[in-house]
Amino acid sequence: MMGITDHTIAMRFTASILITALLAAPAVRAADPQPYTLHIEGTGHGALDAALKASSQLESLRTSAPAGPFALIGRAGAEYERLRTVLESFGYYESRLSITISGRALDDPALPAALEALPASTKAPVQINVETGPLYHLGQVSIDGDVSAKARAAFALESGAPAAAAAVIAAGERLLNAMQEEGHAFAKVDDPVAYQKPQEKELDVSFKVTPGGVYQLGAIHFEGMKRLNEAFLQKRLKLRAGEQYSPSKIERARTNLLALGTFSGITVHLPKESEVKDGIIPVTFEVQERKRHAVSVTAAYSSDLGGSGGFTWTDRNVFGNAELLNLTATVTNWGGSDTTGLGYDLTAQLNKPDFGRPDQTLQYNLTALKQDLIAYDQTAQLAGVSVSRKLSPLWNVAVGVNIEKETIFQQAADYYNGANFYYTLIALPITAKYDSTGLANPLSDPLHGMRVTLSLAPTESLGRPSSTFVIFQSTAATYLDLARFDWTAPGRSVIALRGLFAEAFGASAYSLPPDQRFYAGGSATVRGYKYQSVGPNFHNPIAPPATPADPNPVTPAPPSQPIPTGGTDLVATGIEFRQRFGANFGAAAFVDAGKVSTDPTPLQGRPSVGYGVGMRYYTPIGPIRFDIALPAHRLPGGDALEVYVGLGQTF
Repeated sequence: MMGITDHTIAMRFTASILITALLAAPAVRAADPQPYTLHIEGTGHGALDAALKASSQLESLRTSAPAGPFALIGRAGAEYERLRTVLESFGYYESRLSITISGRALDDPALPAALEALPASTKAPVQINVETGPLYHLGQVSIDGDVSAKARAAFALESGAPAAAAAVIAAGERLLNAMQEEGHAFAKVDDPVAYQKPQEKELDVSFKVTPGGVYQLGAIHFEGMKRLNEAFLQKRLKLRAGEQYSPSKIERARTNLLALGTFSGITVHLPKESEVKDGIIPVTFEVQERKRHAVSVTAAYSSDLGGSGGFTWTDRNVFGNAELLNLTATVTNWGGSDTTGLGYDLTAQLNKPDFGRPDQTLQYNLTALKQDLIAYDQTAQLAGVSVSRKLSPLWNVAVGVNIEKETIFQQAADYYNGANFYYTLIALPITAKYDSTGLANPLSDPLHGMRVTLSLAPTESLGRPSSTFVIFQSTAATYLDLARFDWTAPGRSVIALRGLFAEAFGASAYSLPPDQRFYAGGSATVRGYKYQSVGPNFHNPIAPPATPADPNPVTPAPPSQPIPTGGTDLVATGIEFRQRFGANFGAAAFVDAGKVSTDPTPLQGRPSVGYGVGMRYYTPIGPIRFDIALPAHRLPGGDALEVYVGLGQTF
């Protein structure tokens, strides 16, 4: 950037402005380090303040690169140009900066001696005061070159807007991208030239553009293939020779290949302009296949469900067309307060991508499940097949058929000894999912956007009693980064909200199999309450009727704790504030509420409320979560608090 003069001066915006500023002054070390504190006076502009702090080497090197008195003065002096560059990038071209150390100006001859006289453990206070001055705006904005109306519309830089360098550079990038999307593969947009007009507090900006010719795609090649069938990849690409050149189509093709999960990386190679003949551009995808087999280990703990752990063996390319096979074995319910014994979950899942069409996946599932809970004991075997389709980058839908055979023992079904139930369930689940978080890994930390899941499962239950019913479930979560309001740096402070609603149609609670009823309590619904403990329960048995053989029957003793019986309606909601500290640590505070009933008006009545706090440790595969939650109103037989440990955010 440049300083203010009395006449118009030509200058250039470049994308490396801030990078150059950050690298301008090297770190200086001294034999006798002088510790210091730093305070940068706020400007009232949150994003600007964050950029000033991020660009300051006094801040970034404060603890990592100690400096002696003379080196500290030099480091502080280098801040002027660095911070002025940041201010100009936001449109402030008449800013003023003052930097003092221990209350003395940097050019004070007595400053070095004053610093050397400080005791070794004393930190010298460094103060930076900022006066932004007037905000400049854009004056005349012009494009020198032959550009289509569509590309000009994408340029979207107008007179009167704040003269922020980042906005000007972004407009040039949009202009270049728009021309390339029109087939101008080798279009050029020179660095913008800006003319400063101090009297008007304006900048006139001009872009010189060279569109070049329009090109078509040529042959598409693959390099680095080992086991995958090239014909399968060619079909998946949705990219054909003879189409007009489009960088977004090429990038979508690359992303679609990466989504298979078979590649660790894909690089696109295009020829230089001098190597292109007859307006045809061949494209080469250089792929790096991941190891075919992998083993992953999982572990989690909550005080209500106890510990769980297991492993998954994965084959990423079973038959050469990126088929994915997962074999999972998990031990569950180890020592939880809401469990009565160990359980297991054995699952085999095979995914066949591009079934019938490139955006469709066929999935087979086999599951053997055992869980011993306070509510019921269940042993089940399930087989299912489903077809899912990606409708857009945000929407996915799936339809399938599941067959399940299960045995369920429920204490609440009989006042004396409980009862076993045997069911065969045939379900036709239909699911729609919306996800605008932009995250491929579900364990990653969502910072913005929304996730919504809607499911409808018509089910025929053959057992005692037989019934026909439909299960509807909906979940939604949204994430708000407070950086949107310039309150904090991006990704540091996030408010997350979730809501759940579910209802069973066509059957009463006791004609539904126990595992098909709704329960609340636990990390998935209302933290602070034991798993499945929120809702209808069996606690006080009724005396059996008198008979001639036993005219005075004895009322059985109540169970040691209420036994959840489940309901036909579920409503739950939650809010969580997530704050990161440093590079890897974070904290959370949350409140959950939920209600389960058998009433046709599930929104009426008082919900159960839980609240708590947690810690987060952020890893490359997702945050490790540790939460402690308390119930607002402790239920009979409930715990004073619940503890949850796992990988990934709760929602």
